[in-house]
Amino acid sequence: MNRITIIGAGFGALTAVRTMRRVNPGIGIDLIAPRPTFVYSPGTIWIPTGLRAPGQLEIPLKRFFQRMRVRYHCGAVTGMEDGGRKILLDDSSVDNDGLIIASGGSFLDRLPGLEHSFLPCGGVGELTRLRYRLKQLESGTLAFGFAGNPKEPSAIRGGPVFEFLFGIDTWLRRHKRRDRFELVFFTPAQAPGKRLGGKAVKMLAREMRERDIRMRLGETPQRLEADRVVTDQGEFRTDLILFMPGMTGNPWFGRTNLPRSPGGLIRADEYCRAEGLEKVYVVGDAGSYAGPEWLPKQAHMANLQGKAAARNLCDELEGKSPGHRFKPELMRIVDMFDKGMLITRSEKSSRVLPAFIGFHWAKRLFEWNYLRKFR
Repeated sequence: MNRITIIGAGFGALTAVRTMRRVNPGIGIDLIAPRPTFVYSPGTIWIPTGLRAPGQLEIPLKRFFQRMRVRYHCGAVTGMEDGGRKILLDDSSVDNDGLIIASGGSFLDRLPGLEHSFLPCGGVGELTRLRYRLKQLESGTLAFGFAGNPKEPSAIRGGPVFEFLFGIDTWLRRHKRRDRFELVFFTPAQAPGKRLGGKAVKMLAREMRERDIRMRLGETPQRLEADRVVTDQGEFRTDLILFMPGMTGNPWFGRTNLPRSPGGLIRADEYCRAEGLEKVYVVGDAGSYAGPEWLPKQAHMANLQGKAAARNLCDELEGKSPGHRFKPELMRIVDMFDKGMLITRSEKSSRVLPAFIGFHWAKRLFEWNYLRKFR
């Protein structure tokens, strides 16, 4: 019986498990992750404002693994041998006949002073600390920013920053505290949200102007301090910084023969195959893919790639050529605490629908429906 290894326990990894089990019910599945827990990251935007408690977004996977007949290995990957057929952990190894890497990426840590900021994708614990900090502040300046990877234009996750920005603005207004705070948005980009499409750029900028959010566009951060942000065009004082750096690959990638992009991610084709390796696939944030320049780093895309990778790996194990391409598609509801803006983009069209209460509730309904698969 063939055995495949999946690295990670996020969207792409769990979608690959479910797809693999449907396509090949008898295949053996090993999954490696530091914890047997799924964190529903899109819902973490609501932790600082109290719409979600941390425990609502961390789902134990023990029962899911039992249903899917997955053998779980607790640990962090340290390397890879034999062209992907052996995965190394701290004190053990896992052999396989096929590999799917869905371990996510990491964030660039070159900017001095990152320890003075909150990371939007830093996990439940990080955003719980942000929640407490917000409650402590009586007034002040809140700074929200993101940057990219200069060597990898697609390695950027700016979408959540907009959601934190608009959500916290709405929350402050609800509590009649907004007049005590100044909100500042900063980024090296001249047109933030460009990968969402031109219409989205205009609508996001208009939303910030209407909310009296100060924009510092085209300013590259030089360092973050406890009470200020310093850019190449000046500095401004702040009482709280939420900042998303650009993305790169995981450190263990560099200890392997995995093909790397200039920005440190794993190079993959339209079938999610790692270039030059046999029966090795990558899904989600870990990869740099063939496709349009706006290809997003988001859960929806990881799900689509997880399905394609699992089907293609099954085909390869049966001696067939991979034939399942993932569909380049962006689908995001930019949530604002009480309403949301719908943005979609494909190779044929793009669409932006103005903020509407129904989109907020659609996002919450999708969360409920998605999580019940793993409870």
